[in-house]
Amino acid sequence: FTAGERISLSSMHVPEPVVSLAVTPEDNAASAKMSKALHRFTREDPTFHTMVDDETGDTIISGMGELHLEVYIERIKREYGAVVATGAPQVKYRETITRAVEFNYTHKKQTGGSGQYAKVQGVLEPTDDGDFHFVSKVVGGRIPTEYIGACEKGFAQSLGEGSYIGAPVQGLRVELQDGAFHAVDSSDMAFKTACRATVRKFYGLGKPVALEPLMLVSLEGPTEHQGDMIKTLMQRRGVIVGTTEDEGFVRIDANVPLAEMFGYASVLRSATAGKAEFTMEFARYAPAPAEVAEELVKNYQEKKAEGR
Repeated sequence: FTAGERISLSSMHVPEPVVSLAVTPEDNAASAKMSKALHRFTREDPTFHTMVDDETGDTIISGMGELHLEVYIERIKREYGAVVATGAPQVKYRETITRAVEFNYTHKKQTGGSGQYAKVQGVLEPTDDGDFHFVSKVVGGRIPTEYIGACEKGFAQSLGEGSYIGAPVQGLRVELQDGAFHAVDSSDMAFKTACRATVRKFYGLGKPVALEPLMLVSLEGPTEHQGDMIKTLMQRRGVIVGTTEDEGFVRIDANVPLAEMFGYASVLRSATAGKAEFTMEFARYAPAPAEVAEELVKNYQEKKAEGR
């Protein structure tokens, strides 16, 4: 670079993990080794996440696919000598609304002394980009400026667990249009509480749907096995998006739900006598079919009934 030259670096998009599994160390020694390994891996790979489940105490690792996690499990064992067991992979579903909903909610609580008061009015709307958007169109000081930030935080905090399948909510736009406050009883906490309660009350009126992660799966193999390769995709709710042939080999690209891809490597190997291979990467979230959504709703309702 020359002196005084300016460069501009674009920000890197890091996709959210789409699959997770529990990892259990054999003993305390293995636990220490595993912790050291996971600390290193999360520094090296921004798509690899770890957390501890508050209810079970299990360590949960998350990433971009079954193979992605298998590689790290193998590295924990090989590079750090930690003996660990793993649970079944779990798909990370999402949910969203499909139509706009007007809301008008008042939070009022009096417990002696100063109470809590906050009123919010506006619209919840679905978005196509999967992000959370907050827009305030409040005028005339109906909600003082110092409380608008609390409103945004309250709405954002409510997205961690939707009321349809208990999954994180994505693709939501909140337009705050009006409201009211009390000179004594209003506070940041009151407005946060009002906004969280607003989502709980009105979210279900937006016709929520379950979203499942779709993967872009690319297969390559001999043309003679093209039919076999396509068949393995069709059996997994795959949608072919492109094919190319070149000198006796074919490449097939398809969108396939991640939930259908577990164990796919052995299936493809068997169907093509080991002559085909595949890669996959996250494509997008899309509405899950009715039978999948029904099962997710059922599981969530059972979980709530058990108090989990």
